[in-house]
Amino acid sequence: MNRKKTLLEVRNLTVTRGGKTIFQNLNLSVFEGEKLILAGPNGVGKTTFAETVLGFVPFEGQIIFEGKPVRTENDFKLLRRKVGYVFQNPDDQLFMPTVYEELAFGPENLGWNGERIDKIIQTVAERLNITHLLERNTFELSFGQKRLVSIACILTMEPVMLILDEPTNGLDRENWQRVVDFLKETDKTLMVISHDREFIHSLGWKVLDFPEGLKN
Repeated sequence: MNRKKTLLEVRNLTVTRGGKTIFQNLNLSVFEGEKLILAGPNGVGKTTFAETVLGFVPFEGQIIFEGKPVRTENDFKLLRRKVGYVFQNPDDQLFMPTVYEELAFGPENLGWNGERIDKIIQTVAERLNITHLLERNTFELSFGQKRLVSIACILTMEPVMLILDEPTNGLDRENWQRVVDFLKETDKTLMVISHDREFIHSLGWKVLDFPEGLKN
């Protein structure tokens, strides 16, 4: 039987800010194709953990991605090309004038040609049912629409893994269900941060209570 390959691993991860320990000695292995949830109340460090894994926060311990230690800023830049992060607040992520430009920004920075960019935008927009929004002004969208666009603009870069921070916050029922349906259908490796119990129950994935579930 083939064992699944470890995609992301953290060992004894510790973060201290202003003399205060946010979390200490956390360990986690994420396998290719795995879908898991980091649960727990607000303020326990879940978002800080995600930001640390992506190289935005100083840390002690080890982060290993695709079997290689991630230490330098260049290492983290390579990791961030393959691990897409969907912010808790889409307004922190979106900045281009139109939805199409928003979705094109990442692929353009990866050096893709126009035909490839247009194809991936159409594919992702259809997948999330936002094709009708492509020419809209990003800043005039509803919060739920912005949430879907923030997910889409990460997907256009074809990451191997997604980290989504509280993806159902502030959503109406229709967009809540769209996010749930997408997460159930995608074959991406996923780590979702949430304290939405209905959402967690609906997905039915492995749940790790943060930080206790990562202390082993």
